[in-house]
Amino acid sequence: MKVTIIDIGPGDEEEIIIKCSHLNDDMVKLINRFKQENNKLTVYREGDIFFVEPEEIFYFESVDQKVFAYCEEAVYEVKSKLYELMEELPERDFIRSSKSSILNLNKIKSLSPAFGGRYEALLKNGEKVIISRQYAGLLKEKLGV
Repeated sequence: MKVTIIDIGPGDEEEIIIKCSHLNDDMVKLINRFKQENNKLTVYREGDIFFVEPEEIFYFESVDQKVFAYCEEAVYEVKSKLYELMEELPERDFIRSSKSSILNLNKIKSLSPAFGGRYEALLKNGEKVIISRQYAGLLKEKLGV
């Protein structure tokens, strides 16, 4: 793969051009990361629409076919599915913690081993989230533990 960087003058708009014969999964993730870098997530509460920075979200949880975003003081509904959110969110900050949740790694205060190879994450807002055995290895790898 060839990478070309061109210096632009003041007032010129920044632009990314992708030339490829086939758009593979890695390239799609990279494109989504660029698109998401400055984008806020659209969330809903009591009929109102809000725009939230991803770093404000402690975790996402799927309950009864609905996805919720848990922030420090509020809970919002998200129209995306968890797998769609994983493609949109910054990969370095978020990890799938179970089949029904996504966790913001920057909001973890401490981790404790739990029964059956699982972990319990105490978040900075005082809430606890279980990391299932299936995702515990990935969590330890991301945190370098």
